[in-house]
Amino acid sequence: MHPTSHRYVAVNGVDIFYREAGREDAPVVLLPHGYPCSSYEFRNFMPRLADRWRLLAPDYPGAGYSATPDDFDYSFDGYAGFLESFLETLGVKRFALYLHDFGSPIGARLAIKAPERVAALIIQNGDIPYEDALGPKYAEIEKTWRLPPSDMREKLSEAIKEEVFREEFLNDVRPDLAERIPPDLWTLHWSLITPKRREIAVGLIAGLRENRAWFPQYRNYLNKHRPPTLIVWGPQDGYMPAESAYAYLRDLPDAELHLLDGGHWLLETNLDEVVALTRDFLDRVHPLSEPVSPRDSSESRV
Repeated sequence: MHPTSHRYVAVNGVDIFYREAGREDAPVVLLPHGYPCSSYEFRNFMPRLADRWRLLAPDYPGAGYSATPDDFDYSFDGYAGFLESFLETLGVKRFALYLHDFGSPIGARLAIKAPERVAALIIQNGDIPYEDALGPKYAEIEKTWRLPPSDMREKLSEAIKEEVFREEFLNDVRPDLAERIPPDLWTLHWSLITPKRREIAVGLIAGLRENRAWFPQYRNYLNKHRPPTLIVWGPQDGYMPAESAYAYLRDLPDAELHLLDGGHWLLETNLDEVVALTRDFLDRVHPLSEPVSPRDSSESRV
């Protein structure tokens, strides 16, 4: 276990909160968060890898503890551009990429921009680019697409409430696993919702419709570049069941795939398993180039 620092940095004039753990000269692992979450989802994961890697988990503009500017592009493309600027601000050239939930289409857009910068992918219940392998909960979102735009946004806005956040975090896991998911997740993130952030959330969910047209680009990237990939998946997921994980093998036939006894938020219910699989994978494809001395591995960076 190694400490995590909690920091702010200005990215294109926007105050951004981020979590960081590990040596500055260690190989980087970028952790884009999902919805309706923030970098908080990686709070337990980061210290478990920080002896050998540098973990970076920013809150997007309009999420977590970052600012919510009026003139930001709150879309999957806009957030991918933000990640690119965030890495430039911190001087990061190459990185492994953890793709989870909405962080998947956002992070994948970043990878498509500069494939040579991506050392590896870790895909964990990420939004998939395969229409025929989506879970039944996506059908509920798709129903709103048949409505006029204003009616669709109004319908989606009704789902931006604390009880729905709770459902998003529990998301079909068995009762014994649900007990491992802390209510902090939905109470904390609901407490950070403002009228502006509600609009942002509605826009992102509505943007899933246009995102379908981008699926071929994502599949083409995977098939053409074949980055080393670890797929860790919780099949108890109404949005992305086991079929969603296997779909990636169409374009990543050499990927390592592990189905765990969990759901969408594996870092809450199956942390030890995900950490062990990730460490083994990164040791092989994105290793630390020099040994960590006892002093390096124990001291905290300020």
